[in-house]
Amino acid sequence: MNWRCMSAGSSRVCVRMVGHKMEESYSETLKEQMSIVEMPLSDPPLCISCCPVNGDLLVGCKNKLVMFCLKYLVIKQNLTVLDFERSLILHIDNFIPAEVAFCARHIAITTELDVLILKLELVQQSADRTDQRAHTVSTLEKPADGGVKDEGPSTHTLQLELDEFIICQKPVELLGEESKLCEIPITLESTELPTEDTKRFQVRYLLFRRFTPDQSPFGFCEETKLHSVQLLPVYRTGSSVTAHEETENKRELLNLFCFFSLPHVGYLYSVGKLVELISTYQYSEKSEQAVLTPQFLHVITSGNLQCFTVRCSAAAARDEDPYIDTTVKACPPVALDVCTLRMQLFIGPRAICHFKNHIILLTKADTEDITERRKPTRRMLSRKADSIKSRTNSESEPGWNLYIINTVSTIQLYREMVDYSRTYENVKTESCIHLLSEAHLLVRAAIMDPSFLKSDEKEELLRAFRESCAALGDCYSRFDTKDYHLALPYYRMSGLSMTEVLKRLVSEGDEIQTYERGFIFYLTHSLNEDLNEELSKESANKVLQILYLADPVQLPHILCSPSMTNVCPLTAVKYLQKVEKMMPSVVLTLTKAFMALKMEDLMMYEHEMDSYKETILACGFIGQPKLLRQRKEGIAIPTEFAVHLKEMQPGLLVAATVALHENSKIELEEADTFFKVLCSNSENTIPQLLMDFWEALLVVCSQEEIVQELLLRVTSQYVWRISKKQLPETKPLKTTEDLINSCNHFGLIFPWVTSIMSAGSPSDKDYCEDISKLQSLLCSQSINIASALPVLEPLTEAGNVGLTIRVLCNTRLGKYEEAIDQLLKRCPDAAVLYAQHELKDDNRAVWWNKLLPELCKRTRLTGNDCPVLISSLKETLSVVAMELELKDFLSLLPEDGTAAFFLPHLLHCSQRKLLI
Repeated sequence: MNWRCMSAGSSRVCVRMVGHKMEESYSETLKEQMSIVEMPLSDPPLCISCCPVNGDLLVGCKNKLVMFCLKYLVIKQNLTVLDFERSLILHIDNFIPAEVAFCARHIAITTELDVLILKLELVQQSADRTDQRAHTVSTLEKPADGGVKDEGPSTHTLQLELDEFIICQKPVELLGEESKLCEIPITLESTELPTEDTKRFQVRYLLFRRFTPDQSPFGFCEETKLHSVQLLPVYRTGSSVTAHEETENKRELLNLFCFFSLPHVGYLYSVGKLVELISTYQYSEKSEQAVLTPQFLHVITSGNLQCFTVRCSAAAARDEDPYIDTTVKACPPVALDVCTLRMQLFIGPRAICHFKNHIILLTKADTEDITERRKPTRRMLSRKADSIKSRTNSESEPGWNLYIINTVSTIQLYREMVDYSRTYENVKTESCIHLLSEAHLLVRAAIMDPSFLKSDEKEELLRAFRESCAALGDCYSRFDTKDYHLALPYYRMSGLSMTEVLKRLVSEGDEIQTYERGFIFYLTHSLNEDLNEELSKESANKVLQILYLADPVQLPHILCSPSMTNVCPLTAVKYLQKVEKMMPSVVLTLTKAFMALKMEDLMMYEHEMDSYKETILACGFIGQPKLLRQRKEGIAIPTEFAVHLKEMQPGLLVAATVALHENSKIELEEADTFFKVLCSNSENTIPQLLMDFWEALLVVCSQEEIVQELLLRVTSQYVWRISKKQLPETKPLKTTEDLINSCNHFGLIFPWVTSIMSAGSPSDKDYCEDISKLQSLLCSQSINIASALPVLEPLTEAGNVGLTIRVLCNTRLGKYEEAIDQLLKRCPDAAVLYAQHELKDDNRAVWWNKLLPELCKRTRLTGNDCPVLISSLKETLSVVAMELELKDFLSLLPEDGTAAFFLPHLLHCSQRKLLI
């Protein structure tokens, strides 16, 4: 473009030093210029790499790597330019990099036969601001002479002198933490100006691998050396990333892959969360160069361009979605063998690179022996040897060609692979699954591409993805393979309904087919789940026939599925009777009873239900809870069986639900909803059947948290009914006496409580069952009174019932004196009974400290008009006389009291002392 402006005396290109005079370089008149940025280096560069994530540069020189960070500088409004800053130098002694790759602070370096992968990790800022500009991060100590231990100066000199000898070290592969043992110390030198925001790094070793030259009967192959090291990032493409956030800076890195190659073998590693070898590639010819993409590996040899499949999407998918490799989702395994897709002939391929869906290929068409031109000397086997050879000036050489090859679109290639897989379909081999897996991974890789959300092929790719899942589901259903269970997740991912899957696999008519394990596995799991899909009568009957032949033990379970609602009950009973002869069970009997209800055959129903005792039937529902409830759109709906039990055998229904809860088949809240729906009650109304369930659950439940919740629930309901004078709509299954005898959370009602209630109003007798249950609860030691006080508040003023509640609560809280005050005020004849029952052991002092003084005071005020007080006072004096010394007893008596009234008690107290 430059010559267009030469006549005007201006140039479209400016050259500037990195970070130098940015304002001058971008004046208003020259802002359309293209900039060439020069980056000075102290050593000749040997290789270079640009980070595809953030644009940073890494330059490899002898014994070091230099990192330049990309910066965005705002020169003026609406004018932002790019610049670089040399920020870090990695010093690596006795290490001459042949190639380097840089991505997201991960560095891959190769020499002729060594590969080293590192990661730069941020460290916390040191409190000491005077720390050194250079610091060593390797955990290994460097040798005293500053070189590699096994390559001292004498060894190097000897190697130069004795060219007839080749020294080869053992092949080594060190992964993860073990890679620190590679004995390649690295020193970091920070070169940016220190500020508060200065980032400091440390090195983490990820992988080290050393190869040896190929050996043959004719000696060493001197052309063995590594090439084409590359780091490939894969980004997260979940729903959390929206279309407008799909920028280079906001992409979230999901995983990172590293590829490098020898002449005849290529290696692909995952170096993200876990460092592991994913794939190994065997080439049919000696490779010259390779380039890795998310979908393919392209390799050039001396005469062709080869294309291999890759497993990056399979590994990345498992990092992105935790549900893969479960019954919900699936993906072809990372260990799936790679295959060659295409091989195209070219004359003299020299170099290859990739951009989007284009392959750029450089070739040299001549008669020169290319392998001879590239043949290294034996000196190249030494790490210290200079591997740079002068080449003939190729500017004037003819025969150079540049090809830009458009790769086949994902959809087209997917269709070709699916069509080709059909050639293996009838023979039912693993080759068909392999080809469909390759096609699936091809589409999955395209979907995981960051540009997918903006792609014109988005809908077509999603449709192809679902098709591939369906095709894989078909294979795992039809083929006899060890991975038959994958039929279920692939069909789920395909979005096909059960009816559509049946149409794909089951032929029409009555002929008997043979079905493989994958299809049976899919059917049983799908039917055992709460799907919002009802099969037609024909489909349901066909499923019944299939499972009777393939897995008859599952018949009672699948008949309870919501999907089998339309099955013919008569046909179902015939199959169940056949199964019963082979494998009788309680669940099977209950299922037959369920089918009898659907046929409205009550005689058959009663016959089946009479086959076992009620307790065994209740436990039978544990084996198949869907006999009682089924889920539709997330809501537990009672079945016809449950409705019938509610009317005819409510006790069995409650016992079965309790058994389900205790065996973790139903949660407490689910049971509440179940009974409310069953009894057609509103959300805020508690049916009696639910109360029966709560009371029955209190008998067997051992979890303290649930017990306290249940106690509060039944207490609240008792209080509500008593305060609202509301009778239960059905007769309770358990009386107070039943609960006291069977449940330790209900206690015997105290005599003083009975005494108070005997003087109650006749209206209380209508609700005596709820009242007695509530009093029995409070007479036990189970309920937390402090938590129950707000619930009991409505009854505190409710006559004698309220009095018993208040006194019971004060007693449980240790407020005995308040309880006595309440009794003496409202029901004095129960005071002594209360004291006899409650004031024992450590609380006996309340007799003479509270009860006696109060009775004396109240008797003095009323005189002989209240015989109940006088009687209570006499009983209290008798108890106190037995407990206290004569002097202490005398001091408690009122000075103005009648001597004749107190004298018998004084004599009794003194005689007790003489007897002792």
